[in-house]
Amino acid sequence: MRRPPQSLLAVLAGLCLAAATPPWGFWPLAFVGIALLDHVLDGAHGVVRLGRAWFAWAALLLPSLFWMKDLTAPGYVIASLAYAGFLATGTLLAPKGPGRFLAYPGGIILAEWLRFRWPFGGVPLSNLAIGQVDGVLAPMLRLGGALFVVGMTVVVGSALAAAWKRCWSTAWGLGAFAFVVLLAAVAAPSGSPTGDFLDVALVQGGGPQGTRAATTEKGIVLERHLAASQGLRDDLDLILWPEDVVDVVTLVGSDDETALQALARENGTTFIAGVIEDEGDDAFHNWSVVYAPDGDEIDRYEKVERVPFGEWVPFRGLLESIAGDALPERDAEIGRTPAVVDTPVGRLGISISWEIFFGERARDATNHGGQLLINPTNGASFTGTQVQTQQVANSRMRAIENGRWVTQIAPTGFSAVVTPDGDVLQRTAVSEQKVLYDRVELRTGKTVYVRVGDYLAIAMAVVSLAAGWFVERRLRRRR
Repeated sequence: MRRPPQSLLAVLAGLCLAAATPPWGFWPLAFVGIALLDHVLDGAHGVVRLGRAWFAWAALLLPSLFWMKDLTAPGYVIASLAYAGFLATGTLLAPKGPGRFLAYPGGIILAEWLRFRWPFGGVPLSNLAIGQVDGVLAPMLRLGGALFVVGMTVVVGSALAAAWKRCWSTAWGLGAFAFVVLLAAVAAPSGSPTGDFLDVALVQGGGPQGTRAATTEKGIVLERHLAASQGLRDDLDLILWPEDVVDVVTLVGSDDETALQALARENGTTFIAGVIEDEGDDAFHNWSVVYAPDGDEIDRYEKVERVPFGEWVPFRGLLESIAGDALPERDAEIGRTPAVVDTPVGRLGISISWEIFFGERARDATNHGGQLLINPTNGASFTGTQVQTQQVANSRMRAIENGRWVTQIAPTGFSAVVTPDGDVLQRTAVSEQKVLYDRVELRTGKTVYVRVGDYLAIAMAVVSLAAGWFVERRLRRRR
């Protein structure tokens, strides 16, 4: 019986990695995928080795980044294939011999570090850490964040690969290392309860998926959320609306502002709403605006991380001649303040929509005293639920990394309440009009990740690559 082509096995390795990410979420397959990737690279050289690695990572990214087609179909293909090149190059930073098992984590961490940040601010989705939020490695997020868990996922996969090749001492060593790190993560600080609880309402107005502001009846999103907010419980401390419910030229003095103020006064409750406000003809602001129980605006936070080709267009002057009306007409302004708002119920952290995919934004909120993390979002422009499912997974990751409760509020789903351990207590369905009521606790204290950020992951990458090449050279000298 003929063996399957190695390029086909490389694709299978990537599909295993993809199946470990949401919405599929079969997290143990990530380890299998890494082991299978090593198998197809073993004995390969030069361009063949690079090509097999590229096939594997493309097979991860093409299915799991499919949501990007709703922003730009050509961009989706280009980004998936380019990022696969990043990861293939990172994989090949490892030597070809037995030292590769030690070096794989370092190369992949460095590749993902680059992808999380560049180009256009980065696209930190569809990485190996997202699937592990349901797995045994999830507590490690509070040590080193998503990049660190990417590395530890590769450590476990490399242990499996080493066992497959009967390099038993390496397999046992990597497995023991992962177990010790897991014990450290379980024992590590996870934030501290304050004993203060908030009764919150997450208001989801409902409506169809796959819609955009340009093709949606003006004011309909606001009307849906006002309707959903009728008859709210009278014991609430905080009412939360999604991103981009209100879209106005100027908020102050508008009819929309009057409606928001009235909602806060009628309920006698702190209220946070998502507002888009014009800045001339070519730009806009994306705010989370806070209203006190008496209806006065008391604080606001502006989004910092913008969606490339969704909220801003790189090389606009060049691309407009090619894409024309397919591009967004305006670019979002960049926020400049810390990711927190001060409210009558405490200092609250804010990560608006896309920002929840960036661990640094939630970390900024916690380092500036945020005691609860709020993720107002707008996924209505995407068809299906792929990006929404990944967003819930990222809200869970941010909860564990920061030791905070996370509330995710979307106009058409998914809205969710997440505990500091990453458990989802409630989640809405797509397109339904619903209010989630829950009691969340304000928390203080800092995890290791909040204190050190990605430095632990970068240190792991450097040590991993150094150890792998050191072992490789020693073995070569013995031959």
